Amino acid sequence: MTDDDPFDDLDVPEDPLADLDRATEQLTVRTEERRYGKKMVVIGGFEGDTDLKSLASELKSALGTGGTVKAEHIELQGDHEERVRELLTANGYSVEG
Repeated sequence: MTDDDPFDDLDVPEDPLADLDRATEQLTVRTEERRYGKKMVVIGGFEGDTDLKSLASELKSALGTGGTVKAEHIELQGDHEERVRELLTANGYSVEG
């Protein structure tokens, strides 16, 4: 008897429900103006156990900007609202507006 598993070649994630969680979250993306006229993109609406630090890191790298995680939202420096919406949608998140 061999140990060949017919499902080894399938690309099944460790937690198949994680993608479902992403799709059911309704995220909000808005641009705020901070001190000295600086723009800041704020992403909110996360539920459950979304790894905000990891997501923020991915977004910061993709945008080439700084940012931080606060409480239940992510803040990114600069006026990147349109691009953030595209990146979140590409990662399987549902974005309002």
